[in-house]
Amino acid sequence: MSEVGRDPLDFIVIGASGDLARRKIYPALFSLYCQGLLPERFSVYGLARSAMDNDQFRERISSALTCRYVPGHSCGDYIRKFLDRCHYLSGAYDSADSFLSLFQLMREEGGPQLPNMVFYLAIPPAIFVDVARSIGNAGLVRCGGGDPWSRVVIEKPFGRDRQSSDHLTHELANVFTEEQTYRIDHYLGKEVIQNLMVLRFANLVFEPIWNRKYIERVWVDWRENIGIEGRAGYFDNYGIIRDVVQNHLLQIVAMIAMERPKISDARHIRDEKVKVLKSINFVSKADVVLGQYTASKWKDKQRIGYKEEDGVPADSITPTFAATRLYVDNERWKGVPFIIRAGKGMNRRENEVRLQFRDVEDNIFGMGARHLPSNELVIRIQPDEGVFLSIVSKQPGLDVVLEKTDLNLRYQLAFGASIPDAYECLLMDVIEGDKSLFIRSDELEAAWDIFTPVLQRFSEERVMPAEYEFGSLGPAIDRIL
Repeated sequence: MSEVGRDPLDFIVIGASGDLARRKIYPALFSLYCQGLLPERFSVYGLARSAMDNDQFRERISSALTCRYVPGHSCGDYIRKFLDRCHYLSGAYDSADSFLSLFQLMREEGGPQLPNMVFYLAIPPAIFVDVARSIGNAGLVRCGGGDPWSRVVIEKPFGRDRQSSDHLTHELANVFTEEQTYRIDHYLGKEVIQNLMVLRFANLVFEPIWNRKYIERVWVDWRENIGIEGRAGYFDNYGIIRDVVQNHLLQIVAMIAMERPKISDARHIRDEKVKVLKSINFVSKADVVLGQYTASKWKDKQRIGYKEEDGVPADSITPTFAATRLYVDNERWKGVPFIIRAGKGMNRRENEVRLQFRDVEDNIFGMGARHLPSNELVIRIQPDEGVFLSIVSKQPGLDVVLEKTDLNLRYQLAFGASIPDAYECLLMDVIEGDKSLFIRSDELEAAWDIFTPVLQRFSEERVMPAEYEFGSLGPAIDRIL
């Protein structure tokens, strides 16, 4: 553990009673605790508007904890010891007095030594600024660069367009410096995404062919076979492009397309990602296909359409599907289409990157076709994480019969270990001060520049998405291929 990791630490969850905190943040912190990766003097403090006492708060936390890293017979002991470190205060988000009361609670429980502090804003983006101001007005932000330190973690979406994103960045900067601000995109914490750079830059076989001479097209797919799951208030205000494409999937594109950084540190990695994003031309209306799922019977169950979801307006034009064609205008990728496709209410749950290589011409094997099947490299992010390379191989036998075959690396079979949750990785990075997998302000600006013009045009023209049945492949995207 780093020296910073041995210092006392208070982890403050704002929005402590919410779904994100219960499902992701507390379980990730508990997993780090079970592995001995947190300081000996470590506490969790929750603040939210809900009326709860400590016992109710701990019961809410315990319902989501699982013991993946400790023997089953000692699981209960670990849970009890972790819960003893968890404390709750009911308060108003826009009140400095609430945060002063929180600080008093921290002093009572932790003693006079000032700890390092992480503020995790597990709240809607609309109240980020109010909460940040309250934290600042309560005097809880350490302005110097030394110890102890203060850091803030904010969840996407970071605004709705370039203008609102810039406003949010400016307002938060009045309280927290850029160095103290961690814009989390949990997809970057996924094991397979982290392996992208290793796959490219630690294996000689891939880097020489990672360019337009050999790669014809790149697909980035994100599909869910569920609807919006009661999130109409959020989703109908943002839609699939703002929810998934502009952040998660564009970050994946940047990691696929980036040049080799000089060294593997946060600044150089993010510098290369920014260069890629600035090389992508803004998306036009002709580059996008929008869709919205409708009711259907799928897997022997009747599924409602998006407009029948509770809380969705009957005339909503919010897309639940988007396919987008991007071009990276640089020497390595010029002319290669990156096809990003994301949708809810589709036929399966899947997130993967597919690099489609150019055909081998002049077939010498006399198979009645001019071209052999193209090779593909598939990087599956979820489920069944792995890396798969399709090659053309001869079937065993006396005749020369060729077929497409997969060479596969399935993570579970290859490594036989539990794959860490993305939040475990990212929260550890926050504590240790590693910003490699977090979004820098200029990176955020470049990403919004790509999509803001087309989002504004869709809104102004009230473009109606094409309909597709729940459980289908989504609308046809031939026109952007």
